[in-house]
Amino acid sequence: MSRTSLYERFGKRLFDLVAASLASIVFLPLLLLVACAVRVMLGTPVIFRQRRLGQHKRDFVLFKFRTMTDGRDATGAELSDRERLTPLGRLLRQWSLDELPQLWNIVRGDMSFIGPRPMLLRYGPYFTEPEQKRFLVRPGITGLAQINGRNHANWDQRFKDDVTYVERHSFALDLRILIKTIRLVLAFSGVEVDPGSVMLDLDAERSKVASTGSHAKCSGQ
Repeated sequence: MSRTSLYERFGKRLFDLVAASLASIVFLPLLLLVACAVRVMLGTPVIFRQRRLGQHKRDFVLFKFRTMTDGRDATGAELSDRERLTPLGRLLRQWSLDELPQLWNIVRGDMSFIGPRPMLLRYGPYFTEPEQKRFLVRPGITGLAQINGRNHANWDQRFKDDVTYVERHSFALDLRILIKTIRLVLAFSGVEVDPGSVMLDLDAERSKVASTGSHAKCSGQ
């Protein structure tokens, strides 16, 4: 059995469990400080919970600090994510502090420190066959796609990087991704602060592409 296989089977999970447990203790004062700030500025709930696609496409509840209000317009319709994002939420996202509760996801075994980002449940039907490989590993807080342009790469490139990670992942690669992620966070480099400012949602983008392709076929183009 290769070293990589040993790391994939046992080492990675052991590292995640130990590191996340220690980080939860070390960052407890910061977690409490952020929680208090969110409670005062945004009210309850302090923690945002959302079901995401995990390993083998099994869904799980992802935890994040809340960064947006529940603002609605005069008709009662929910405002856009960009309009609901608060100054505090912007600050938390700049420093990636909104991701801290995902340490609990790692301890529970839902996630890893390094891996493809967990996707929304509604995105499930829109992955191509080659892209399904990204679901062979636990999703991560950061990954190869995030250090290659962080959140500014398009969907196709992100998923290509995700598959590359699954095919090549090792302790050395995980360590490189972790170190570069820390550097990017400290430099505010490539951080997606405004939701919807980078690209369309995956389902909207691929539905649009499929519709355009069908129209082209019908038109004989």
